[in-house]
Amino acid sequence: MHTIAAVVFVVVLAGLVVFQLALASGRPWGRFAWGGRHEGVLPRGLRVASAVSVLVYALLGVVVLDRAGLVDVLPDGASRVAAWVVAGYLGLGVLMNLASRSRSERAVMTPVAAVLCGAAVLVALGPA
Repeated sequence: MHTIAAVVFVVVLAGLVVFQLALASGRPWGRFAWGGRHEGVLPRGLRVASAVSVLVYALLGVVVLDRAGLVDVLPDGASRVAAWVVAGYLGLGVLMNLASRSRSERAVMTPVAAVLCGAAVLVALGPA
């Protein structure tokens, strides 16, 4: 089950990578990200933040894939702890998306964050 959860995690994360790269390149989807305060194209600072978020997503993906045993990058103990840190981080993301003033962000990104968080928890709970 943890392998399937890791694959789901990476597929959803890949979709977010595409989304963030689109935001960084100027797509007018600001209402779905960063609090939804920008209806169209994000200002330069948030476009840079979207590009940087891709690096964060890559790190999250490596941690989850490592914990699931699909890659071997981290020591086992570090992998276990890091997987729970990722799950907690994504849990906060669910709460932040729920609290967004943007109806669009709440409707789209909250379920995405919840799927990522759930998959991360399943991977973190996987066999030692």
